Amino acid sequence: MLDPELAEQRQDELIVRIRELVEKSGGTWRSHDAWGRRRLAFEIAKKTEGVYHLVVFESGAEALDEIVRVLKIDDLVLRHMATHHIEGSRTSAPRDDTPLPAAAAVPAAVAVPETAAAPEPVAAPEPVAVPEAEYPEANTRSDEE
Repeated sequence: MLDPELAEQRQDELIVRIRELVEKSGGTWRSHDAWGRRRLAFEIAKKTEGVYHLVVFESGAEALDEIVRVLKIDDLVLRHMATHHIEGSRTSAPRDDTPLPAAAAVPAAVAVPETAAAPEPVAAPEPVAVPEAEYPEANTRSDEE
């Protein structure tokens, strides 16, 4: 996650530097996905937004240590995280739009084709009686007594 106030050219320079570190160490560069500017859940360094970048690469431990060192000392980087990538996992950006409330998401009237069978009603599960002995006694004492 990078500082949104700095120029995009500076962000690109940092990504190029990381790629060079990976390739110099004999690693393989898989992909770079710029997720863009996103609102933060909480302020980081008095910033309410951050620019997210997902970088996927393979490298040895020494190269990863060097990349982490570079990211730690660069003022452009607000946060970074190195994780193990599972082959075949999704690396696309999460959706940016917020979901609609449940009432607004479902249309008021839904047309059902005549050939569709009506769903059978599902019976509610029976309540299970639990003996009171299984529960601990309630704490009714006060420390002030």
